[in-house]
Amino acid sequence: MSKPFFVKLQNRGLLQIEGDDRVAFLQGLISNDMKLLETQPALYACLLTAQGKFLHDFFVIKGDGVLLIDCEGGDRAQDLYKRLLMYRLRSKVQISIEEHNDVYAVIGQEIAGGYADSRHEALGYRVFEKPDDSEEQDFAAWDKLRVSLCVPDGSRDMEIEKSTLLECHIDKLNGISYAKGCYVGQELTARMHHRGLAKKHLYAVKGDLPDAGADIIADGKLLGQMRSSCGDIGLALVKDDLAGQLPAAGLKSI
Repeated sequence: MSKPFFVKLQNRGLLQIEGDDRVAFLQGLISNDMKLLETQPALYACLLTAQGKFLHDFFVIKGDGVLLIDCEGGDRAQDLYKRLLMYRLRSKVQISIEEHNDVYAVIGQEIAGGYADSRHEALGYRVFEKPDDSEEQDFAAWDKLRVSLCVPDGSRDMEIEKSTLLECHIDKLNGISYAKGCYVGQELTARMHHRGLAKKHLYAVKGDLPDAGADIIADGKLLGQMRSSCGDIGLALVKDDLAGQLPAAGLKSI
């Protein structure tokens, strides 16, 4: 068994939501069910456009009288903050923001004060305080693990206002509830799920990787587009019926 380690994650922000309506407020907006926080400390979810396209992904953490949102940082945190303010209307909530916030991923051991990364058990735990009882490694150690598990990293892999949750495997990463009822973008997400409408998906690939955003072409056919990468592996959005032609583009699915 490999030795436990931790990594400081890149570009993370933090939103705080307080007020009597904080749970109901998010329940009507995000892709996952806030009732999960009755039995677990955190959940993974997305905010979508009304047309069901990706805007943000994040973790919602249950605090003492507050909900914390571990999200992308900087301008992305500001965008999420402004969108939530727009939806607030008469809800009894107060929202505050820290554009930059330290978040650490701990792999190989459970850590006090942390919460499990519910997307995949191999991604371990996340915590806001720097661990003092395990070895620190470079961000690439976590990033390569994430890519190998085919887990998207926010807007590095999901196109804002273009990507759908199913093509990015958010359903397999415990980020969607099909039982909670309505939320923004729910109709398209549910229809794609029940009718099997997703015709392209993220694939973990290895080989001669194009730059992020570049087209992947083989024998004159557009197979898909490259997303994030780490070393010789990366994620690519590929048409399912053409995935078998990846070797002709110098790539193989892993």
